[in-house]
Amino acid sequence: MSWSGVADAVLGIRLITTAAAVTFWCLTALGLAVLLARRHRRWPPLGVPAALAIALVVTGLAAVLIEKVWRPFPDPLPHSVYWWSATGMLALALLALRWPFRRRDRRRIPFAIALIVAACAVVAAAGGQINLVFDAYPTIRSALGLSEFRTVPLTEAQARTATTVDGTPLSAQWSAPPDMPASGAVVSAPIPAATSGFPAREARIYLPPAYFTDPRPALPVLVLLAGQPGSTEDWLVGGRLTQTMDAFAAEHDGLAPVVVLADGTGGQFANPLCMDSHLGNAATYLTVDVPAWVKQNLQVDEDPRAWAIGGLSYGGTCALQLATVRPDVYPTFLDISGQAEPTLGSRDRTVQEAFGGDAAAFARNNPADLLARNRFPDSAGAFVVGLDDREYRSGIEQLTDAARNAGMDVHLTELPGGHTFSLWSAALEKEMPWLSHRLGLTS
Repeated sequence: MSWSGVADAVLGIRLITTAAAVTFWCLTALGLAVLLARRHRRWPPLGVPAALAIALVVTGLAAVLIEKVWRPFPDPLPHSVYWWSATGMLALALLALRWPFRRRDRRRIPFAIALIVAACAVVAAAGGQINLVFDAYPTIRSALGLSEFRTVPLTEAQARTATTVDGTPLSAQWSAPPDMPASGAVVSAPIPAATSGFPAREARIYLPPAYFTDPRPALPVLVLLAGQPGSTEDWLVGGRLTQTMDAFAAEHDGLAPVVVLADGTGGQFANPLCMDSHLGNAATYLTVDVPAWVKQNLQVDEDPRAWAIGGLSYGGTCALQLATVRPDVYPTFLDISGQAEPTLGSRDRTVQEAFGGDAAAFARNNPADLLARNRFPDSAGAFVVGLDDREYRSGIEQLTDAARNAGMDVHLTELPGGHTFSLWSAALEKEMPWLSHRLGLTS
């Protein structure tokens, strides 16, 4: 095997496995053992209690800052995130406090290197354990920010073909040409907020193999949103979007939806609640600016019946909001692990901070209230939640019933797992056959 092959194999090592979890535990134990090893009569009796105190105090202060002061997340972080953060902090504290006790050590350089390597191993293992909580980075390559998918320039996506193929279902009218690429590709595109003024980040767009043909099929569009915190790259990394779409396309002559990974928050930690307010005009951006730009710059099916919106967690909540506020734009939705209602942490805080205390304004943006007041006979959607998702499962089940009672054609899928990317990627794969049929792609 060549060196490049070895590098690819190493970078492709899966981080989300039982073996990875065991490895992280072993690294943690070994690293702490090195940092705790006695090499002076006053160590560890003096240094270890001090290091423990530093780790607990720093982590505790960080928890208070995050959960009570800054509050960037609508829900508290899992306790395991703080425990593993404290473990990493303990390793750094032990490393710092060992220095005064090693002045008489005759092998200073090797010992210092061993301490530094041990501390780095514990910090890396703690980070790996935190990653296992969310399944955000499935491989070493993705954790390092290296692409695992084909990319093309935006100009190639904007180029239009002279002829197109359309029809319902599209698969019945389409035959894949021999020169069609084997995989889809991702382009980056700054979608302007011409009407909304929303501070959106650059979008990512997945184009299936059939998009790069002439004639080109008039493909449906799925606008897919990340959670909060989150970015437009999340579905590409933790969500394994390209793998799912390429696999689907391989089974359907290169056909798959064009997937627009638009920005629904305006920042990594921002939470505009997917509406128009002083927090940002997220709703107008996603229902006006994004569709207009896509139709102008990409060659896709422009019929609203071929358009869907979906997302995970906050993105799932947003998808249902827009499907109930603007069913004319998005008559199809995919709510994966969405919240019971738009929230900044609690109903009172949300009404006060986002709606100026106006409960009626909140109700006009809350899917549960809109489903109770209105009928949606032309809308359809899929709700997906993890069987172990204690925070969101009951809300999803209640919204499914509410949507069905409002005349929507909906179904609920419950999959093994919790509120993690492994569940979300599995959910998208599970719902692709239904979604492609609903959007007129397949029969």
